[in-house]
Amino acid sequence: MTPTTSLISDPANMSNRIRQVYNHLAGSKPTMSSETWDDVPLAPPDSIFKLTAAYKADAFPQKVNLGVGAYRDDNNKPWVLPVIKKATQILLNDPNLDHEYLPITGLPEFTAGAVKLILGADSPAIAEGRAVSVQTISGTGANHLGALFLSRFYQWDAPKQIYLSNPTWANHHAIFKNVGIQPVDYPYYDPATIGLDFDGFIGTLQSAAPRSVFLLHACAHNPTGVDPTRDQWKDIAEVIIAKNHYAFFDCAYQGFASGDLNNDAWAVRYFVEKGVPMLVCQQSFAKNAGLYGERIGALHIVPPTKDAADRVKSQLSVLQRSEISNPPSYGARLVSLILNDSALFADWNRDIKTMAERIIFMRNELYRLLTEELETPGSWVHIINQIGMFSFTGINPSQSQALIDTFHIYLTANGRISMAGLNTHNIRYFAESLDKVVR
Repeated sequence: MTPTTSLISDPANMSNRIRQVYNHLAGSKPTMSSETWDDVPLAPPDSIFKLTAAYKADAFPQKVNLGVGAYRDDNNKPWVLPVIKKATQILLNDPNLDHEYLPITGLPEFTAGAVKLILGADSPAIAEGRAVSVQTISGTGANHLGALFLSRFYQWDAPKQIYLSNPTWANHHAIFKNVGIQPVDYPYYDPATIGLDFDGFIGTLQSAAPRSVFLLHACAHNPTGVDPTRDQWKDIAEVIIAKNHYAFFDCAYQGFASGDLNNDAWAVRYFVEKGVPMLVCQQSFAKNAGLYGERIGALHIVPPTKDAADRVKSQLSVLQRSEISNPPSYGARLVSLILNDSALFADWNRDIKTMAERIIFMRNELYRLLTEELETPGSWVHIINQIGMFSFTGINPSQSQALIDTFHIYLTANGRISMAGLNTHNIRYFAESLDKVVR
């Protein structure tokens, strides 16, 4: 009888042999457990949200939060725009309102109104059918979708990279890295003047390889509050055209900067008028409509022909479908009502002016306190020369930390403050505290 025949004829022997084989295999190779994610590194908390959490936990009665980029009224309260309240009531009383899916590229009435707002109702790009618009998850989603589209379809002559101003909104770096585009700095802020390093900016535009991609802040540069003049924008456009670069505009503060929607869109419209290649514009309604939590924004791309626009929109639809399927409807319906109703639009313009003028008043008052009453060392004219929600104070990280530790004034380490966090009740305390750390 062969060994095999013996095993078959004797079930007990077969069972023992199977057990031996199993034990041998089990002993030679460790048993793999299910994934426990032990090797995932702990990410640091977001600096702005960490700052806000520290502010909320602080029991000091005179604490001031100048870190978060959200508008506050003179009583340091979130302000729901009166026009938003009106539009909300209209929606609530609409018997035909439903909760069906929006189209993949968003609410058509919203995107049609949004593109007119940024490009101008008489824009040749709109008239010629060359403007492609997609509703996005606020400005962050517009940046991401625009970055993803570039990563997939831009004809890169060199490694995928985008020039970002130094400094820029911190999230820009992560957004582009996540889609395989490497951020590269271009000079923008000059610490010596606390203003624009225009020569450095233009020099980089001129020296960069042809067809390079540059991200530009349309108005109210975040985080510096330093914008080019109109003449400087013209020079920038001229170099971009000569070098065949690609302009990637981020417009998070239209209307919020100067109080005038048209004025704040000037650079974007000028670039379209001059035919700057493949303009991309990221548009947010978080700041200028106070709809921070509704995440309502739009991406606009302006190709040179309608045929190209149709192809671009088809691919944006595919990308959007795979990521969010359909954008949310509530914020889009609110903004759509405002953009497409002349009375509501007029109300919105007044609300925007109210916010912008309060911030401008805070800039003037801070400048007055520092220069006239306190005679704080240094020049503070940059406070009134800068524009929009943020201001680069020019103080260093140790002085910023002193404001936090000693005076309970919360701001970022680079000295950036949100002017919207100042009001008539706390501006003197801030000015006196700033004076002390500077001295």
